Amino acid sequence: MTAVLEVQDLGVAFGGIRAVDGVSFSAEPNAITTVIGPNGAGKSTLFNLISGLIRPNAGRVVLGGVDRTACPPHLMQRAGLGRSFQITNLFFELTVFENLRLAAQRLESAKRLWLPVGRSELARQRVDALIERFALAAKVGELAGALSHGEQRRLEIAVALAAEPSILLLDEPTQGMSHADTADTAKLIRDLTRDVTILLIEHDIGLVMDISDHIVVMHQGRKLADGAPAAVRADPAVKAAYFGHA
Repeated sequence: MTAVLEVQDLGVAFGGIRAVDGVSFSAEPNAITTVIGPNGAGKSTLFNLISGLIRPNAGRVVLGGVDRTACPPHLMQRAGLGRSFQITNLFFELTVFENLRLAAQRLESAKRLWLPVGRSELARQRVDALIERFALAAKVGELAGALSHGEQRRLEIAVALAAEPSILLLDEPTQGMSHADTADTAKLIRDLTRDVTILLIEHDIGLVMDISDHIVVMHQGRKLADGAPAAVRADPAVKAAYFGHA
């Protein structure tokens, strides 16, 4: 299978600090690739490099077989990349429906951008599908800022999916969730692989081992190890650097 995303020797330095240093891996279609590592390992910076928020000093980002290195975020989205953020990133003063509707507008052709919202048929169909899939029917008229933390995180994933990406980057989607919300979100993420490839950052190691197909371990900006969950768990270097024992 051709990888949806290939990261090749990617790196960036801030002053004299190598925040990400020569990281390489690939994300296979309809699979979950999870990036783990201690705080400060460079995980979110890696996501910023891939999504175009930060320009790399070295390496390449290949999305769908095309070199997209240093493309800005709006062009990465157009190329098929969706992303959620570590800190919830929604329009809190807009309703659930309005957040989804704005995100789905990307599906409409440029000549339809100035038509009334009610005539944006593709966008509306996508919103209706997301409302059903994410069980948001009872919340469509509520302000995003009035939702619970778990509901906001679920809505943010739906917003990131609205433009029908080929790969979805999720940065700690279960952060701050209750145990029940975490379990529901893990099931949702696993289910999403029917339609999209997932690149995940997650600190819940139990969740990581349960749902990941492939794990990339980072430490001090570098890739320490990668492989299947069982192989990563058994790696002595990972045990020493991440789990705290050899």
